[in-house]
Amino acid sequence: MPDVPYFAVIFTSLRRELPGDGYGAMADRMEELAREQPGFLGLESARDPAGIGITISYWETLEDVAAWKENAEHLIAQKLGREEWYKWFALRVARVERAFEFTRSDLSSPDSEN
Repeated sequence: MPDVPYFAVIFTSLRRELPGDGYGAMADRMEELAREQPGFLGLESARDPAGIGITISYWETLEDVAAWKENAEHLIAQKLGREEWYKWFALRVARVERAFEFTRSDLSSPDSEN
C-alpha cells in the first residue's frame, strides 16, 4: 500500500451491451497504459451482471491524474466511452488521507473440520 496522501480517481459507469464493441480490449489496453504512466500506484475494478462498474485508479499527485486524463490514447477511449459504451458515468477524484488493509494469513476457518 502506498504512503498517504495519494489520490484516487473513481470511475463509476453503466455499460451499454453491444456485442463485439471492442470494450474489453480497450479496457485491457487502458489498464496496461495506466500502469506505464508516471505516478501510477495501482488499480481496482469490478463490474456487476447489470453492467454497473467501478474502477479506481490510484496516483501520487494531482498532476499525475491530470496527465493521465490528457494521455492521447486515453482521450480516444474517453471519446468512445461517451459515444458508444456507456449509458451513464461519473468520475470523482479524491485525496486519500488514511488507508489500511487486512489480509488473513490463515485461510482455515475455526469452524472447519480437518
